[in-house]
Amino acid sequence: MAKVTGIGGVFFLANDDDRALANWYRDCLGFELNDFGGSIFQWQDDKAEDKGMTVWHVAEKDSEWFHPSQARFMVNYRVDDMDGIVERLKDNGVELHQGPESHENGRFLWVIDPEGNKVELWEPKNWDEKNKAQ
Repeated sequence: MAKVTGIGGVFFLANDDDRALANWYRDCLGFELNDFGGSIFQWQDDKAEDKGMTVWHVAEKDSEWFHPSQARFMVNYRVDDMDGIVERLKDNGVELHQGPESHENGRFLWVIDPEGNKVELWEPKNWDEKNKAQ
């Protein structure tokens, strides 16, 4: 039976200047922008111990998970070095909304992009109680 095998891309409309927003993601999160203005992530470049995965989930209609963003979505980006991302964000004057914090499956951090979208950053770790302490 045919089925979906993963996320092929994330696409959203800018509310204002699309180039400025793309540049924010380049400067603050290290996205490598291609000639078409977007970024292509290759799984083989990801060196996390989980060997790569993408999580898909539908939140309850009254969930506060995406707040303070008014968007009805939130993108989770895998990162290879949470401490390095924190440093990069601070160097670019980005206020950390929440985190970083450790969970069984890695470290998480939340920031708000220039258009008010909540962005979740995840440094994956194998699902393990010991990762809560890292």
